Amino acid sequence: MERAIFAGGCFWCMVQPFEELDGILSVRSGYTGGHVVNPSYEEVCSHTTGHTEAVEIIFDSSKISFAELVEIYWTQTDPTDALGQFEDRGDNYRPVIFYFNDLQKKIAEQSKANLQASGRFDQPIVTRIEPAQPFYEAEEYHQAFYKKNPQRYEQSSAIRHSFLKEKWQ
Repeated sequence: MERAIFAGGCFWCMVQPFEELDGILSVRSGYTGGHVVNPSYEEVCSHTTGHTEAVEIIFDSSKISFAELVEIYWTQTDPTDALGQFEDRGDNYRPVIFYFNDLQKKIAEQSKANLQASGRFDQPIVTRIEPAQPFYEAEEYHQAFYKKNPQRYEQSSAIRHSFLKEKWQ
C-alpha cells in the first residue's frame, strides 16, 4: 500500500473524487504542513499553526497509480490560485501535492509541467510540490462529510463544481 497527501481547499470537497475509485483503501481528512502537533480544526482556521487542510489517501498501487491520483487531483482544484481555493481563502486552503519519495516528487513535477504546457490555464500553475510532513486526522465529524451531510456538502462544493465544469470539459 502507498500513501498520497493532497491539499486543495476544503478537505470536505477533496474526499469523494478519490474515495469512490477502485484501488483506494481509505481517504481521511486532516491537517499537514504546519508546526503544531495534532492541531484542532479551530486552531488551523485561526491561521496560526501553518497547516493546510488535506486528504490522506491510502491506495493499492497495483490498481491505481500515484500518477493517476495526481491527474485526478488537478481536476479537483484551481491550480492557479496560491491563496486558497474557490470560496475557501487563506493559507490553510493552499493547494499542495505532498510527496513521500523521489518518484512521487518526479511524477508530480512532470505532471505540473505538462499541465502548464497544455495551455488549459492562462495563468501560471502555482500549486506547490512539497515533501510530506506529519498528517493529523481531522475530527471525526469532518470525515466522509459528503455522506454525513450531503446538503451542506453540495452547498460547499457548488462554486468548485462550476469552475471545474468550465475548465475540465
